[in-house]
Amino acid sequence: MGEVVLAAKICHVPSMYLSELPGPHQGCRQAAIDGHKEIGRRARELGADTALVFDVHWLVNSGYHINCGERFEGIYTSNELPHFIQDMHYQYQGAPELGELTAKQANPADVRTRAHNIPSLHLEYGTLVPMRYMHMDVPPEQHLKVVSVASWCAWHRLEDSFTFGAAVRRAIEASDRKVVVLASGSLSHRFSDDRLADQNLHNWSREFDRQMDLRVVELWKQGRFKEFCAMLPDYAEHCYGEGGMHDTAMLLGLLGGEDYDRPVEVLTELYASSGTGQINAVFPLPW
Repeated sequence: MGEVVLAAKICHVPSMYLSELPGPHQGCRQAAIDGHKEIGRRARELGADTALVFDVHWLVNSGYHINCGERFEGIYTSNELPHFIQDMHYQYQGAPELGELTAKQANPADVRTRAHNIPSLHLEYGTLVPMRYMHMDVPPEQHLKVVSVASWCAWHRLEDSFTFGAAVRRAIEASDRKVVVLASGSLSHRFSDDRLADQNLHNWSREFDRQMDLRVVELWKQGRFKEFCAMLPDYAEHCYGEGGMHDTAMLLGLLGGEDYDRPVEVLTELYASSGTGQINAVFPLPW
């Protein structure tokens, strides 16, 4: 029987990759990188063999989609921010059976889901960035298999994403996998206006968003998810939640929805990146 061994909400900002490179921004995202490394370390210590990522950089317009290829390998350059992420090499094994099990669990719950094992379907950087750091300096025999879920759900209901998250948990438990589940996306996500982009690399675009992010993290630290779930649709709308915050809805659906009440553990404190709010936080399992 499979199990979820760790669950977390994580960042994937392109400036993490920029932080590795010589220049004025070298080291600027070390805290975020360290948070990813720690999540990876904990996951392996708990026996994880697979990472399932709710990726808000994979846009879909209809249905729910899982990238569960046999293998992922390539060189990635971001078409959104090619001056931040370019020529990033990656190589991971996949877990097709877990994606297929998820579709089998989600469809009977009235969430239209397709599992794809297509060699030409590549990973997006919401998956590639955290996988880079969670595998950095890790021997190949300890590498995780990777499954990615489209979580920029453009025309979807948050309620369906909660239901989908619950189906993911059932699929994991029906598998033979030990899985770390990652909601890869920001908190507030209003980018800085173009002419302010350079000076706002480490700032929020609006004070309103900063204050809302601070309040959300306070609720999370107190385990007040009934209140958070009630405000989530408005928060996602008014603070431009990345991908509509469907990654967060999926994560909470997996953990029990509004009944989840565990205080989160923040590994990388709330910070601003290019106008947006970011965090790495472990969500303790409620079972």
